[in-house]
Amino acid sequence: MVSGDHSSKQYDAELEQMRSRILQMGGLVESQLKLAMEAFEAADVEKADTAIANDRRVNDLQLDLDMMVNHLIARRQPTAGDLRMIMGVAKAITDLERVGDEAAKIARAAKWLQEKASGFRMHRIPDLRQSGEIAARMLHRSLDAFARLDGHAAASIIRDDAGIDDRFRATLRQLITYMMEDPRSISSAIDTIWAAKAIERVGDHAKNIAEHVIFIAHGTDVRHASPDEVERAVSQG
Repeated sequence: MVSGDHSSKQYDAELEQMRSRILQMGGLVESQLKLAMEAFEAADVEKADTAIANDRRVNDLQLDLDMMVNHLIARRQPTAGDLRMIMGVAKAITDLERVGDEAAKIARAAKWLQEKASGFRMHRIPDLRQSGEIAARMLHRSLDAFARLDGHAAASIIRDDAGIDDRFRATLRQLITYMMEDPRSISSAIDTIWAAKAIERVGDHAKNIAEHVIFIAHGTDVRHASPDEVERAVSQG
């Protein structure tokens, strides 16, 4: 018969393994996004292919983590803070997998532009480059906040999401101007909009992960809350 102390230590080890595994998944997704952005900027088909191929590894990690979550819920019947942790991880897994999907979209757009020998590159659209850099930083910060369960850091990430939305709209205005000036650019501009929207969605998923951190650390659901409301919730928690 397994002693209660031994069982408790094993349970803690399983929780820590789950946290470690999701951070591993986050690191892979960060690398995939970086490759995709570099592929888009430099029209590097090889990097684009690698970023697309890495999506399968991200999907495999999602399946493994889903199994770990299901096992912990079914076998351990967690309560209170542990249950919040497990549910927060389950939601973060989905967001990370979707960031991987968005990175693959950026990589595919890079390939489409290269096939068309397009002159569209990030240096021609500064807001697109800056959006990508902001989104990548938000993802990194959200994973760091998750690792430390830092609700205050997570709150600052949520506030930053508005900046990516503003730059996405600025990118659209620039691309519309290009299309009006030269109708031959329409096809390439549409591919670039595809990449710009994917970058904007990466920011949304980083924001979601930050919300999961606050839920785990403070027990407060801040979805749909304003940045000011989020910061008040964290300060009171």
